[in-house]
Amino acid sequence: MKLSKNFKLSEFTKSQTASRHGIDNTPQGYHLTAAKLLFRNVVQKVRDHFGPTIIGSGYRSYELNVLVNGSKSSQHCKGEAVDIEVLGVSNIEVAQWIEHNLEFDQLILEFYVPGNPDSGWVHVSFKESGNRNEVLTASKIDGRTMYSRGINA
Repeated sequence: MKLSKNFKLSEFTKSQTASRHGIDNTPQGYHLTAAKLLFRNVVQKVRDHFGPTIIGSGYRSYELNVLVNGSKSSQHCKGEAVDIEVLGVSNIEVAQWIEHNLEFDQLILEFYVPGNPDSGWVHVSFKESGNRNEVLTASKIDGRTMYSRGINA
């Protein structure tokens, strides 16, 4: 099944942890609908603008999310969020382009290290309605994940 022109559902649901533990990580109902909206409105547009786009983390069933110690409120569990990188493009550039060109719910430049364009990744989510266009940067400070407003490098 395709989520958009260039992305298959299997790319969004692939998980080594799910495979190792025999977990069915297939979204159903609203979660599948949400995934299609996410890809149509954000991920495919990133691909169309920048080229080949890699999914680092996609859909997580409730059981999988528990195993990976994900947030209980993670939009990954609803099919609304994805972590991406674009081959040969700095993650900060991808995040800034999304911020200025697309509608989204939450955009987080995660663990980017200035001067190292391949560091970190871009987390982006999209909801059917009520998108907040919230922009954050996640960094490790004294071993803890800290969030700051905006794209900070």
